[in-house]
Formats: sequence, structure tokens, C-alpha cells
Amino acid sequence: MDFTFDETTEKYRAELLDFMDKHIYPAEPVFAEQLAQLDDRWDWDSVPVLAELRAEARKRGLWNLFLPGEHGAGLTNIQYAPLAEITGRSPQLAPAALNCAAPDTGNMEVLAAFANEEQQAAWLTPLLNGEIRSAFAMTEPDVASSDATNIELSIVRDGDEYVINGRKWWITGAMSPNAKIFIVMGKTDPNADRHRQQSMILVERDTPGLEIIRGMDVYGYDDHSHGGHAELQFTDVRVPAANLIGEEGDGFAIAQGRLGPGRIHHCMRSIGIAERALEMMCDRVEQRVAFGKPLSEQGVIRDWIAESRVKIEQLRLLTFKAAWLMDTVGNRKAHTEIQAIKIATPRTVEWILDKAIQAHGAGGLSQDFPLAEMIAGVRTLRFADGPDEVHKNALARHELRKQAARHG
Repeated sequence: MDFTFDETTEKYRAELLDFMDKHIYPAEPVFAEQLAQLDDRWDWDSVPVLAELRAEARKRGLWNLFLPGEHGAGLTNIQYAPLAEITGRSPQLAPAALNCAAPDTGNMEVLAAFANEEQQAAWLTPLLNGEIRSAFAMTEPDVASSDATNIELSIVRDGDEYVINGRKWWITGAMSPNAKIFIVMGKTDPNADRHRQQSMILVERDTPGLEIIRGMDVYGYDDHSHGGHAELQFTDVRVPAANLIGEEGDGFAIAQGRLGPGRIHHCMRSIGIAERALEMMCDRVEQRVAFGKPLSEQGVIRDWIAESRVKIEQLRLLTFKAAWLMDTVGNRKAHTEIQAIKIATPRTVEWILDKAIQAHGAGGLSQDFPLAEMIAGVRTLRFADGPDEVHKNALARHELRKQAARHG
């Protein structure tokens, strides 16, 4: 068992670490200042410093690292994992600068794997080039969307068009005015088999009948790095039949294919968040004195630091194992490990962030440090790509089946 990174990974790590130190971290306050000056707070994609960072990232070859195969950098999951972790250290800025931010990553994966040539030319190419943004519309307010087969938005064939009606919410990316294309999941045949009722279809932002009702904040933060979250209304929205991705009934399978890589990407970046939180905690407790000695000499603080390091190492090893299995035996056979990291990572990183906030005192709750915004973002991951309880149920069911098989 070899835990060293290969030559390709080390090359990218060195380049990315240098990019973070010289460009990303110094740009964080500039980014915040330019955001505050926008007339439209959701138009974060237009701030000048982001364009500068993207140009530098492309020049360094740090572009589309997440996407394997001909469309991306050609990295494996195990090669990309430590790179995604590094970008997670600046979650609002670094992934976007490298064109590796959700939901565009998952949407590009869908288009690369399932879209036809015309659809790829129209939407995948500009996404790969960072020219536009996108959104993925699955979750709905009127059903328990933790069960994707509950989706009710209707997609009805009418001649050479499909007519779409329904509501969506928490649609990541949709608030960005540069999100030109939405991948929308709905039902084309309510009478089909439970997992063949759903389809996915492409809807352009300015299509008549598509209304963006409102932006939705997370604990008061707008999550601008992902293009915000929106509530949408589709009223007799008509799109060409050619906008269907794959065939009718393929939607559920496409969704499962999309969410697998997305889950591990979120976990990779979250480990980077945890590392930065731990560093901030150590710096803070060395500087502050209470009851006659530095906070770093208080036993409870040292317990937090030690537990944080142990938890980070556990998460990293499990995430690397999941990435390795995805590369060697495929996403389906890595399902158990993907579920395990999806369950463990958000709640564990949330715990580390909570302790870092506590170590910072009241300042940790404020805008003076990134910790509060980080914990708001990590909390959403216990819902994103499926809530904890769904993954725990599936994982337990798998274990019970294995035990039953052992006993014949």
C-alpha cells in the first residue's frame, strides 16, 4: 500500500499551492470588496478579480481539473482528490477560479457523458471555457425530494416540443445572471416504472414561462460562489424536443451518475476547509491569553486540536479510498465508500469548524473571519446530493444484505 502521490499529482499540487499563496489568498479581501460594490449581488461571476484569477489559472494549466477524459485535464479521482482539497481552503473563490465549482462541475459531467454532439457544442463547450454558468434543477418544495422519484414537475411531449410545468427550489447556480442553461429533472411518464418516470431536459434561462421567484440564503449567506440558490416557477415553458438529454425515462439514472462524483468532490473540498479551520484555531489560541496563560495551554483547547487532526486524517484516508475505488472498479462498486464519506465528512468538518469558531470567541461568529460562512456552507452538504438519513439507510441496508448472504 503506497500513500505517496504520483509525479503528475505532485506537479499539479506544487503549481496549485503556489497559485493559492500568490493569487487566491491575497485576492480574498479584494473579491469581497468587489462583491460589495455590485448592483446585483448575485452577479459575482462578473467581478474583475475573478477574471484575473481565471486567466492566471488557465495559464498555469489549472483548469477543469475535475473532469477526466478528453474534455478535462485527464486526471483520475485519486489524482484530483488532493487538488480539490487544496481549493477547499478558499471555498468561495478557488474552485470558481479553476472552473471546478459546483453545480457547473456536475452539469459538465452530465453533458460530457449523456448529451449528444449538438447539445455538447451548444452548452458543454462554453461551460468548459468558463464563458457561462449553469444550474441543476431537481429539488422541489412540495415533495420530499430526498426520494428523487417523488419529483412532480411535468415534462409533456407536444409535437416537436416539450411543455414544462412545476416548481423548484434550492436550485444552485440559478441566481447568477450568467447561468445561461438549466438542466431540469421532471416526469415525462407518471405511469412508467418508478425509476423510469423521470427525464432531464435543457432549458435556456430566457425561455418564456421560466420565472426566478427569489434567491434563497443559507443561514443568512447567499452562497454566491455557487451562483446562489433560487426558487423557480415553470409555467407552460416550451422547449424543443431536441433539448431532452438521452431518452425519456433516463432522468433518474443520469441523476445517480451525476451525484456520485459530486459527493466525493464536496468531501474533498470540505477536508481543505477543515485544514484551514484547524490552522486558524492554532494561530488564534497561541495569540490569546485567558486566566493567566495562553489558550493553547488550556487542556480543553488542546483536546479540540488533537481531535481535529485525528478526524481530518480519518476523513482523508476514507476519501482517498473512495477515489481509488472509483478509479479501479467504478462508481457503482465504490458506492459504499462514497456513502460513507458523504455521511462522515460534513458533520465532522462541521464539528471542527464549531471548535474553531469557539476558539475565536465572538469574532468567530462575525464577518471578520471566514469561519461562520464556512460552517453555513458545510451545513448545506448534509442535504446536498441526498440527506444523511437517506445515505445511512442505504448503507445499513447494504450491510444487512451482506450479513444475510453470509448466513445463506
